[in-house]
Amino acid sequence: MSKTAVVTGAGSGVGQATAVMLAQQGWNVAILGRRKDALDETLAQSGEAAERVLVCPCDVGQQSQVQATAAIIAEKDWSVDVVVNAAGTNFKQRYLPDISLEDYHATLDANMNGAYYCSQAFLPPMRERKSGTFVFVSSDSAYEPNLKAGVAYIMSKMGMVGLSRSINCEEGPNNIRSCVIYPGEIDTPLLAKRPVVPDEARRQFMMTAEDVASTILHVINLPQRAVLETIIMRPTIRG
Repeated sequence: MSKTAVVTGAGSGVGQATAVMLAQQGWNVAILGRRKDALDETLAQSGEAAERVLVCPCDVGQQSQVQATAAIIAEKDWSVDVVVNAAGTNFKQRYLPDISLEDYHATLDANMNGAYYCSQAFLPPMRERKSGTFVFVSSDSAYEPNLKAGVAYIMSKMGMVGLSRSINCEEGPNNIRSCVIYPGEIDTPLLAKRPVVPDEARRQFMMTAEDVASTILHVINLPQRAVLETIIMRPTIRG
């Protein structure tokens, strides 16, 4: 029987790469993201495995949309084994004197609140089955703050860390585990939102979305009795 994963932020970057890899390894994958056209591209990239991919347009920062999506997945009789929280956003004016309240809340909704809403939506069936895995794609800026990320992004990604660690504390007795990954620089579309966009010479030394996705699959393919709680990933050659 195929296992099922929910992947947020699945229209690009790490979420897209993870969803494609999971589908090609035989998983049922529900892909969540705000833009249906981007999710359709993920579906296309899945090739022959596309029949195992369920496109779910969803803004994870809106709890009602997450709950509605969870109900759709449940109607397919897919028992969710894994939730990969890869959704994330940022904005150009990201330093304390410049942040608008709108950008601040949008970042916390997409990065932190969305992860919380998904955890609340998909935890109950895991508790009943006494098995489940969460993966939170945070940022090395949440491990060691830097000037590239900006305060709202750093705060939101630190919040994901607290959620992941709390799941391990509270849900470990239910055989549910959680891992938080702190990636360094990744060559993804999110780079376009930096105040200074890295050039191609710099990007060649960055990690790829597939690098992080491969690590996520390693985490979830471990025997359920074992958990990698924290992983720090960085490019070998740092900028």
